[in-house]
Amino acid sequence: MLLVTGGAGFIGSNVVAALNQAGRSDVVVCDLLGTEGKWRNLAKRQLVDIVPPAELPDWLKGRKLEAMIHLGAISATTATDGDLVFETNFRLSMRLLDWCTMNAVPFIYASSAATYGDGEAGFGDDASLPALKKLRPMNLYGWSKHMFDLAVAARVANGDPLPPQWAGLKFFNVFGPNEYHKGSMMSVLARRFDDVKAGRVVQLFKSHREGIEDGDQRRDFIYVDDVVRVVMWLLATPSVSGLFNVGTGKARSFRDLMLAAYAALGTRPNIEYIDMPESIRNSYQYFTQSEVDRLCRAGYNGGFTTLEDAVKAYVGDYLDRPDRFR
Repeated sequence: MLLVTGGAGFIGSNVVAALNQAGRSDVVVCDLLGTEGKWRNLAKRQLVDIVPPAELPDWLKGRKLEAMIHLGAISATTATDGDLVFETNFRLSMRLLDWCTMNAVPFIYASSAATYGDGEAGFGDDASLPALKKLRPMNLYGWSKHMFDLAVAARVANGDPLPPQWAGLKFFNVFGPNEYHKGSMMSVLARRFDDVKAGRVVQLFKSHREGIEDGDQRRDFIYVDDVVRVVMWLLATPSVSGLFNVGTGKARSFRDLMLAAYAALGTRPNIEYIDMPESIRNSYQYFTQSEVDRLCRAGYNGGFTTLEDAVKAYVGDYLDRPDRFR
């Protein structure tokens, strides 16, 4: 069997869809469905079981897994409960890493571009312990992911036991179907699409940094299909281990993102710029851009979808349809 933690979430449910499409129905999801409609992310899938996180330690006893894909986390960059975030994102991850090590199970896990903080130390894909120690995440979520990356890197540096395959994936700004339960953490495109479609004004943040125009804050936007291809490639390539950036390598502005949505619908742009809330101004990333050299050197050649093509696919296949779910 394959275990996907966070499998009812955004990236997780897309990975589960890809596994089903590849003929794998022996998939177990570890997640909480809650009351935000996350079950719809899995409504078209075939699964063995959905295991609540609290029951996972007992469920794992005596199990044999082909691989564990660990995507479950508290992923809100605005989270403030330090104890809960650390317990969920670090301590649980450590327990799962130990289980995979002891049971010789490949372990693929989600890290985050939030570990890079404001980008002052760059977005290089040097996964060595000294390089990682230079990073300064700007929020609790990013810090919790960084702590786990450091723990894994320390084991590598010390020659400590690890799973037969381990891979950490620093996801940049992922967008695509099945993100609708994320509320304020949805992509701007998903949050504002109905306004775009209806011709209502779309609001983007003004810039509060000299030399950067309003709406020109830039991110490495990556379509979820590209992320899934990387995960599937790793599952098919057990010889590859390491910590990898997963982005397109090209930073684009929020304005570009929304203009691509207007273009996909063939409608006239209607954008205005509003002040960024003071509560997030000091922790707001103005620029992210991945370096994907290590992933490519490891053998990945799946390529990445351009922003315009990705937005066109997302709009045409999902957002502009009655059923928006994969």
